Amino acid sequence: MAAIRGAEAILFASAQPVGADELAERLAPGTDVPQVLADLRTIYASRGVNLVEVAGKWMFRTAPDLAHLLTREQVEPKKLSRAALETLAIIAYHQPVTRAEIEEIRGVTTNKGTLDVLMETGWIRMRGRRRTPGRPLTYGTTEAFLVHFGLEAVTDLPGVDDLKAAGFLEGAVPPGFRVPVPNASDALMPDEDPLTELDFQDYAPLPPEE
Repeated sequence: MAAIRGAEAILFASAQPVGADELAERLAPGTDVPQVLADLRTIYASRGVNLVEVAGKWMFRTAPDLAHLLTREQVEPKKLSRAALETLAIIAYHQPVTRAEIEEIRGVTTNKGTLDVLMETGWIRMRGRRRTPGRPLTYGTTEAFLVHFGLEAVTDLPGVDDLKAAGFLEGAVPPGFRVPVPNASDALMPDEDPLTELDFQDYAPLPPEE
């Protein structure tokens, strides 16, 4: 019971999701953390807040059926432009992806400001540099992206069937149309080089495109 109360206190006090490893470090040695989390999840399953796993970590969230009670307390984030939303979707499904690859998929030039806005939200990050001429930067999503959209992993993003069920794909789907399976690995791909300090020093946000 002491371990459950301790984990409960840590999770409630944290503004960010907490990993099992962090709980293990802060609880008594030998604590069965997976069991503690399972017990807490059961205890809170029928309460106003639920213990949920997001991006491989744990946090308390308002029970879905009570979300309407908190609408007055909801902070309205700055609305992203259509270009930013399209760019975010491409990065989420095609990561690791370069700016040139984003432009090829969108069919239009992507303003650097759009990528800057997404980086400022904390939803995307620079991953590495592609081993091609010019060594372009590659981009991927972050843990904050998973937390915001309530995903355990990028592989939980909706596929074709999910999009159809949600009404986003109406009518006949063109032959050969498919939704790519997102890359769930945070490790650099064989064609990526790690970033250097200079990559971050050179990063200078620009105004977003309209």
